[in-house]
Amino acid sequence: MPNGLILVSGPSRGGKSRWAEHLLSSQDTVTYLATSTHRLNDPSWDERIRLHRERRPSHWQLREPGSKLAECIREEEASQPLLIDALGGFTAVHLDCNDLQWEQKVNELIHSLLTRIRPTVIVVEETGWGVVPATKIGGLFRDRQGWLAQRLEQHAADSWLVIQGRAVNLSQLGILVP
Repeated sequence: MPNGLILVSGPSRGGKSRWAEHLLSSQDTVTYLATSTHRLNDPSWDERIRLHRERRPSHWQLREPGSKLAECIREEEASQPLLIDALGGFTAVHLDCNDLQWEQKVNELIHSLLTRIRPTVIVVEETGWGVVPATKIGGLFRDRQGWLAQRLEQHAADSWLVIQGRAVNLSQLGILVP
């Protein structure tokens, strides 16, 4: 496993989190940063969270940074492997930012990631593969998430696409779009 930033992206229910967890399974310790917040009256979301918790090794540490993902990353030991699952929570919590504020948040996040010396695996939800969102906020989420993934890819040591339960190494097979 390379040190540095490792991206794991793909659509919902494709196996992204399982693959990200697998990539770090040989590490002695891992800090798992869960970016999503609890959703009231959403039993299906609670079920997803339960499955993630049950699947994680008991010796992994859990942190829930809320809107302060970059700060949380900076507080972690640079020599501690991290799993960030997933960037959709980070994007969603900052949808009220204007474009300049959003870019500043992304720059802070990238800067915090670039100080790390051990593997940092980030799960990124791919959006925009199908129906165009019917709402302005849905379109904003989709666009910001795609832009963020491309920004992170510029710094990634490795990049994976996980779809239909299969992982494809984009760093080995893909050609960078000019």
